[in-house]
Amino acid sequence: MLVRAFGTRDCVPGSSYGVNGSGKFSDITDEYLRKLKQLSIGAVWYTGVISHATKTHFRGIPDCNSSIVKGEAGSPYAIRNYFDVDPALARNVDNRMAEFQALVDRTHKAGMKVIIDFVPNHVFREYNTYFTKENFYILNEPLHLPGELCSNYIENPAKATGNDVFSAYPSVSDWYETAKLNYGSHSTWEKMLDILKFWASKGVDGFRCDMVEMVPADFFKWAFSEVRKSFPSMMFIAEVYQKSNYQNYASAGFDLLYDKSGFYDALRGIIAGARPASDLTREWQDIGDLQPKMLNFLENHDEQRVASDFFAGSGRSAFPALAVSLLFNTAPFMIYFGQEFGERGMEAEGFSGRDGRTSIYDYCIVPSIKRFLLDRLSLEESLIYKEYCRLMRIATADSIFSKGKTFDLMYANPASSRFNPQKQFVWMRGYAGAAMVIVANFDSTPVEVDVCIPQEAFDYFGIERKATVIHTRVNARDYMRVDISE
Repeated sequence: MLVRAFGTRDCVPGSSYGVNGSGKFSDITDEYLRKLKQLSIGAVWYTGVISHATKTHFRGIPDCNSSIVKGEAGSPYAIRNYFDVDPALARNVDNRMAEFQALVDRTHKAGMKVIIDFVPNHVFREYNTYFTKENFYILNEPLHLPGELCSNYIENPAKATGNDVFSAYPSVSDWYETAKLNYGSHSTWEKMLDILKFWASKGVDGFRCDMVEMVPADFFKWAFSEVRKSFPSMMFIAEVYQKSNYQNYASAGFDLLYDKSGFYDALRGIIAGARPASDLTREWQDIGDLQPKMLNFLENHDEQRVASDFFAGSGRSAFPALAVSLLFNTAPFMIYFGQEFGERGMEAEGFSGRDGRTSIYDYCIVPSIKRFLLDRLSLEESLIYKEYCRLMRIATADSIFSKGKTFDLMYANPASSRFNPQKQFVWMRGYAGAAMVIVANFDSTPVEVDVCIPQEAFDYFGIERKATVIHTRVNARDYMRVDISE
């Protein structure tokens, strides 16, 4: 969750902290955390925690040059102090670290782990209290920011921009507010290790590591081994996009890797009608033995809300993708707060505009979260929430899904009048003599399907049965589970 957007405030699009306020650490109460745990959540990733660039003035904290801050609140990934928390998230700014610590303690008390961001690739351009010139890529001319920014910010000589722009002329679409860190300097390695150790000492259980493909894998391998000497159970999650890099960063010591270019992209394409459901077979085969290390998701702060007009159009329309993400294998699944209610993200919140996302640059809220906190969910939102609770409980508590193996049935079910591989995906899960067939229907109409279960599937699960065909009906944009007993 983006802590800044949590709560029940009224917000005016694009307005300042003084008008809209911000979510606070203390807003995330024991009661809310207990409800979150009922969703079968094992860990909470609190994003926007680390002190970052903002246009807001806070007493005792140096102001940022507003011409290089995106939105009123600023990007949570333009870090200005790795050893501090965002003052906007505290009731008492002077007590902000203690308020964060109290949230960590509350989360642990509720039976969940705490994940925060580690941003190793880039920092806010004005971050000059911890790093020296050797920690950056220094160019041979002054920085020239896009003219439309009307910038009064001076940087001479210029530093390379965070998204690997090794030019003094970043564009308005670049991460112009950030400077890229140089891992050619061992000083950078040491400084980043100190940051990891600092937050580990605060009771954090893990880190979601930002844009890891822009940082040498060897750094992570070294840093993780150092951290785990004192914190052996520390978890590290890689925001990695290229499937060709999955093995490289898994070998570096990451526990989990984003499966953005695998299942996420495939499921999005299937929902949009641009890809056949059968493509999912190729995706898991490409990943191979790394499947348990993949982090499945349908949303995060970078992606458009699945229920938005830009994606599935509603929370219910995403149910077949949800079933695949949760029930195909034992890989963990990530929910972006509000997704469990069908949050649409269709507000124009300011800097980011109406783009189907919850803005990370503005002081805003998540409307469905507000309604949930006020006990005002719509009937549709309540139904979606109940389905998330039910599916999450099945995925985590039913041994067939939490421990069992997977058998893809697509090869045994080619196109026919009773099965359409363009729109249906079918697989089998089994454990300890019990098995389940799951059919995901991505079609906009209900279907009657015949699913062939070959002998190899029963042999794979050690079930004494012969090849068979089962018949089932699946609603439009939904899924069906069929129990196959011994």
